[in-house]
Formats: sequence, C-alpha cells, structure tokens
Amino acid sequence: MENAPHTKIIVGVDGSPQSIEALRYAAPLAKALGHDLEAFASWLPRIALEDYTPQWNPEEDARVALDAAITEAFGADEPEHLTRAVVMGPAAPTLIEASKQAAMLVMGTRGRGGFKGLLLGSVSSSLAAHAHCPVLIHHGEK
Repeated sequence: MENAPHTKIIVGVDGSPQSIEALRYAAPLAKALGHDLEAFASWLPRIALEDYTPQWNPEEDARVALDAAITEAFGADEPEHLTRAVVMGPAAPTLIEASKQAAMLVMGTRGRGGFKGLLLGSVSSSLAAHAHCPVLIHHGEK
C-alpha cells in the first residue's frame, strides 16, 4: 500500500509568545508549500483537589486558549487553510504521534526548564529527536 503524501504543517501552540511567533512564521511557509496549517494544543487534567469543580472542563479551557493564541497571531486575518486540534495528553508524546500525519512540525522554543544554558526546551528537544517528519524550531526574532 502506497503512503499518501502528508500535506499539513502542525504548529505546537501553548499560548507562549514563542509559540504564537512560530504560528505566524508557519502560516506563509504552509501557503508557499501548498500545505494546510494546523494549530495544535494538548492538555492534561490537573489532579489537585482545590482545582476541582464539577463545571471545570480542561479540554474547553485548552480550546479557548488555542483560539486566543490564534487571534493574537493573526487577528481577523486568519489563514484560509487553518485547522485546530486539541488533544489530551502530554505535549511531546501527542505531537510525536501527530507528526505521523504531518509534512512538518513547527515549534517555538522557550527553554523554561532548570538548565538555563540549554537552547531548546524539553518538548522541542524531544520532537527534534523523535518526530516522524521534519521539525523546524523557530527561535523568533532576536
């Protein structure tokens, strides 16, 4: 069975300025390559009792945050072929799984962990090592 070509660029979006810049960067790239653009967010339920209320919906919170990031990135000029994906699970494993259906992953990098000398964050590093497609790590404007 022949593999179908993958024609979407997935951008990991966590609401950080770096991920919003990566989303902006990926939009013209996707257009130039004739690919769709997917803004991808993941979420994990918190297990602290003080956070729990029956009305709390962490998946909906993730959707709202993703929509806000897209609005911040593009305003009213949202790319025509932009889709959204909100998936339950840790960021790195869910993006690695999604990479099986992508032409490319695009990530911003924050490096928010405890090792300040590292140039990539842990999610970016994991994706660069384990994704099933090319990964572009966007460092933003200097």
